[in-house]
Amino acid sequence: MSAAAGGSALQVHVIRVGPGQELLGSLQAFVDERQLRAPFIITCVGSVTKATLRLANATATNTNEVLHLSGCFEIVSLVGTLNRDAHLHVCLADGEGRTVGGHALGDLEVFTTAEVVVGEASHLLFTRETDEQTGFPELVVQPRQERR
Repeated sequence: MSAAAGGSALQVHVIRVGPGQELLGSLQAFVDERQLRAPFIITCVGSVTKATLRLANATATNTNEVLHLSGCFEIVSLVGTLNRDAHLHVCLADGEGRTVGGHALGDLEVFTTAEVVVGEASHLLFTRETDEQTGFPELVVQPRQERR
């Protein structure tokens, strides 16, 4: 287990992504525009018509386990961090209530709306470094150094 940085104050931001826009790219543009340094998803409601997910059995060397979805899906959960190499997991429900989830790779095309509440841990900095044990870029949390 790696050490975690101390607590932090919280800033809250809200973004609404409209029909036809790609959700992950829109969130990353929002983070870049606002220069958020430790952003994460607090909550999200909305719907998508497409999604590309990496499934749970993928490894760093075998990422072929990808699911491409199309149709109308409700976003029933979206969680994760939004730093430069965002790490988001999404759970989607189809018209019959069946759910599927995984690591959001993108191609999340908004159907009607995606209303996202984004938090920022104002005293922290999120980065990612490749972890030797997992082979994936894993979260590194550091105290935020004030800009001079």
